[in-house]
Amino acid sequence: MSSSDGRTDARSGSPGDAGVSCMACHTGGSSGVSASITTNIPAAGYNLNTNYTITVSKSTSAAGGFQLVAENDDNTKVGVLTAGSGTSVSGDRITHSNSSNSTWSFTWQSPSTDQGNIKFYSSVVIANGDGENGVEDKVVNTSTNGATVLSLSKASRLDFEMYPNPASASVTIQLPSGSDIAKVEFYDHLGRLALTQNIMNSSNKIDVNNLSKGVYILKVLSEDKIGSQKFIKK
Repeated sequence: MSSSDGRTDARSGSPGDAGVSCMACHTGGSSGVSASITTNIPAAGYNLNTNYTITVSKSTSAAGGFQLVAENDDNTKVGVLTAGSGTSVSGDRITHSNSSNSTWSFTWQSPSTDQGNIKFYSSVVIANGDGENGVEDKVVNTSTNGATVLSLSKASRLDFEMYPNPASASVTIQLPSGSDIAKVEFYDHLGRLALTQNIMNSSNKIDVNNLSKGVYILKVLSEDKIGSQKFIKK
């Protein structure tokens, strides 16, 4: 098959991929076949910075493949994918590297900050093995129900003010009464730590000149409390 080792361009069928899927080439529809995504993420939500097992399955043993991404409600790719047997990772998407599998299992590491509701999207091909694209190749686009982060209790939540936002040069963090020292962390849309700095109420301005333009999750940790907000670097 022409793509027996996977596809790394946008083919997941997700909103962030503008709905583009394997159906762009394989035109046989989905009648008579099925596919699914299963995870071991608890129904109550995912823990931050935690590894979970994701499995993509198809209903037949016929040759085929898949591509999968994880996105939040802003259609932003989130978390870190790590390949398992028969799979490979390219950036923020994972695809098959062995087209003879009926199931593919791999690891998704949840983000380090609350990214809100997260869904997994996958486009799965079930091919007839003739080496060509065509009407006999079936495609199933599937997704999971959204998973949210396990919520923090009110006693563990740190409420803070941040200004200006958006900002291009610096941002000021105003800690609540009773919190004098804190650690501030900036995470990019993939959950990677981009900047960290310790602050005090008397010295609470952070230089963000070296951050690339984009959307970050700003996490503030003070003693046993955690707070987070979305920050935009312009």
